[in-house]
Amino acid sequence: MKAVVSAITLAVLSGCASVNFEQSVVQTNQVAADFTQGELTLALTPEQRQAQAQIATTLLEQPVTQSNAVRLALAGSSAVQALLAQNWADAASSAQSGRIANPVFTLERLRFVDELDIGRLLSFGLLDLLTLPQRQNLAQRQIAQAQLQLTRSVVAHITQVRMAWVRAVAAQQSLVYAEQVNDAAQASAELARRMQAAGNFTKLQRARQQAFYADAATQWATAQHAATATREALVRLLGLTDSQAPTLVLPKRLPDLPQTPRTPQAVSLAASTTRLDLQLAQAEFEGAATAQGLNRITSLTDIELGVRRDSVFDKGTGQTPVGSNRRGFDVSVRLPVFDSGGLQRDAMNARTLASANRLEATARAAGSHLRESYSAYRTAYDVARHYRDEVVPLRQTIAEENVLRYNGMLIGVFELLADTRDQVGSVIAAIAAEQQFWLADTALQTALMGQPTMAPLGATPAPSSAGSATH
Repeated sequence: MKAVVSAITLAVLSGCASVNFEQSVVQTNQVAADFTQGELTLALTPEQRQAQAQIATTLLEQPVTQSNAVRLALAGSSAVQALLAQNWADAASSAQSGRIANPVFTLERLRFVDELDIGRLLSFGLLDLLTLPQRQNLAQRQIAQAQLQLTRSVVAHITQVRMAWVRAVAAQQSLVYAEQVNDAAQASAELARRMQAAGNFTKLQRARQQAFYADAATQWATAQHAATATREALVRLLGLTDSQAPTLVLPKRLPDLPQTPRTPQAVSLAASTTRLDLQLAQAEFEGAATAQGLNRITSLTDIELGVRRDSVFDKGTGQTPVGSNRRGFDVSVRLPVFDSGGLQRDAMNARTLASANRLEATARAAGSHLRESYSAYRTAYDVARHYRDEVVPLRQTIAEENVLRYNGMLIGVFELLADTRDQVGSVIAAIAAEQQFWLADTALQTALMGQPTMAPLGATPAPSSAGSATH
């Protein structure tokens, strides 16, 4: 029996799955270096949390760029910390499933007329021991799957931060111009009111100017809320406290468009050969296949092995009669009489089949997602560049010419104000086009990692037309 106990001990010691979560975080920083900038970490001690708080304070002392917004989220977001801690828990649970259960020690004390019987039984799951290599393999696959899921979740969160930053800056930038449109419309409406009072304007002419002012006021109010809503969305993703939120300062405008867009060839070369979606689907399939093989045995029966030793004492003398001690072993087998485990095996077979089809579907969709993301990126770039190089300069030229015409008294003040509104409206549309480009750029970077995130091309706001208000 000593050999049996020694074998059990050796199996327990050699078959223990473990989790090195620090190494898991390091691996995520390496795989998603373009996203985490190597700064992803789980704060476990008060000193580490204090260090992260200091990083956040330092970053908030200046306008927060997009890259610093990512650093701020990694350092100060409780959601990111919760994500890391939950993944650690999931990985530890997976490792636990690959360990053999602790043996059970049973002590019996039975009294007879003149004897005292003490029984000792040490039992363990023999089937658990026999299937330990398979369960260990399954646990390792589940740990690897948890690692991939961690990387994917971090990439998804950072993508949300990047997109929220773009929307917040664009909304703040558009608000400035929406206010200018409102001011111009208000001046036009007030001038129309005075001219009507002096008898130089009809009621219809004045109403047209007032209607445009009403629309401009509504758009300004909407822009104010949009700036607040997008800013607060960013605050939540960054994990800022109520005292930190007011100190958040964003740049006054979005970054300039790149000189040239990414080419399809460059995108193809940059596409990760180890896409996260494919790796995760592959890990899920392999885990299901391994579990299916293990389930073929465990669903049918279960076996318990116990090592027994009984001692009998004479109550009168307190001595153990010769030959009264008993040693042996017990074997308990679950008989598949009422349930042979067929439904369990059917369910496992179905899960494996589903995982195989999900893997195939993911592989087929991978290239399509990347092509769609690039199409959105390139279209957004072309539209934004068109506004930058064509629409806005043309509006500027028209505005300059109308100022000359106004100075020469060829047009009136209402025509000049209407043209100003049109020019500002073009700028607002150009900002919306730039916002769409940077959202598409972020989505493309994420798609290259195998985390498809679509940024649908929205309708770019058309420049405000005041032509009907000038007649």
